[in-house]
Amino acid sequence: MDILIKASQFLLSLSILIVLHEFGHYLPAKLFKTRVEKFYLFFDYKFSIFKKKIGETVYGIGWIPLGGYVKISGMIDESMDVEQMKQPAQPWEFRSKPAWQRLIIMLGGVTVNFILGVLIYIMILFVWGTEYSTDKDIKYGFSVESEFKNLGFQDGDQILKINNETPEDVVDINKYLFLRTVNTVEVMHTDGTTETISIPETIGETMWEKGVLKPFTPRFYAVIDTVLADSPAQSSGLMKNDSIVSVNGQNMAFWNDFTDAIKNNKNQNSLEITFLRNGELLTTSVTPNDKNEVGLAPKMPTKDIVGYQTKMYSFTESITEGSKMAYWTLHDFIAQFKYVFTKKGATSIGGFIAIGSIFPSTWSWAAFWSITAFLSIMLGFMNLLPIPALDGGHVVFTLFEMITGKKPSDKFLEYAQVAGFLLLISLLILANGNDIVKLFS
Repeated sequence: MDILIKASQFLLSLSILIVLHEFGHYLPAKLFKTRVEKFYLFFDYKFSIFKKKIGETVYGIGWIPLGGYVKISGMIDESMDVEQMKQPAQPWEFRSKPAWQRLIIMLGGVTVNFILGVLIYIMILFVWGTEYSTDKDIKYGFSVESEFKNLGFQDGDQILKINNETPEDVVDINKYLFLRTVNTVEVMHTDGTTETISIPETIGETMWEKGVLKPFTPRFYAVIDTVLADSPAQSSGLMKNDSIVSVNGQNMAFWNDFTDAIKNNKNQNSLEITFLRNGELLTTSVTPNDKNEVGLAPKMPTKDIVGYQTKMYSFTESITEGSKMAYWTLHDFIAQFKYVFTKKGATSIGGFIAIGSIFPSTWSWAAFWSITAFLSIMLGFMNLLPIPALDGGHVVFTLFEMITGKKPSDKFLEYAQVAGFLLLISLLILANGNDIVKLFS
């Protein structure tokens, strides 16, 4: 049922984005009196689920949910209709239009994506507002990964300032460190002292290389919520609602202390765990498996431990703040895009399963529209990449023509389209192959 809800949200979001993106090409094409032969949601190789011709355009739904398209007369696109290009150019064809009109037609899709992202964020802020946490809402501060303890951070730190400014949401510290420029972070340690810690310029690269993308997580009590079946923890007799008190005689109250104890047990020795059950102190021994795991999941903290506040916006405020949110979404996506070109990045690219998995397992319109806004901006940026077969590739060739006065030959555009298509198919196979590998591993 969870998978069905996720898949339904993903398909609905994808359908909205595809239809509006293609409408962004369709509208200027019609305004410039260019014939649009097809307007399709999904691809219709061999047959269509639905199609109907209205005027000169066939509107339809294909059966391959990998995207959609508009087929514009006189244009070398994914349809690879080269026979049409051998005929004399007609005034209603794309190739007969001035370069500036062709440029607007090609930019129409990504323009709609960016505008849609802004409008959705405006709607989200106006309807649902935003949730944020101040340092006071994170009662016991943050647990800190060891790589960041080397910089001077400590478990239990409260985040006071980032670059000498009080952050609206202290939980954003991870995103700021990874994707934005952070020079200093001011914290309050558990002993009440404050310290301003300098951050290396290469902190984002360090986080990526070491796989520490969430170095700061709110601390909460070490109370068990789930004991996995056939796990070392189940064999030891640990149960839901048990509160862990100590490991190998070392007292601990927070979940990160418990996970650190397991992580530091590199030889996978047996661990003596003392826990509280119904007011009684008990002790058991647990030997981690070959992955150094014991098979426990924590009980999520209540709002008085890790809380948040909600900020509502007037319509005017939502326009300003929604536009800012769209800008920073694009900024952060571009900032993380550089990691794709690393060795590790090739294996981290995700396909449809990865995208679908970010939708919640219960239907939430707030989450749905938030993810759709992100995907819309992501789709706009990806389509602007200067790759033949994408809008960005057509834009580059058109700009070259406008600057030099020389139009690339149809044969060159045909070869470029094929090369771009093969590249995209390769990336699609890689991304979805990664999904399958992760699914089974």
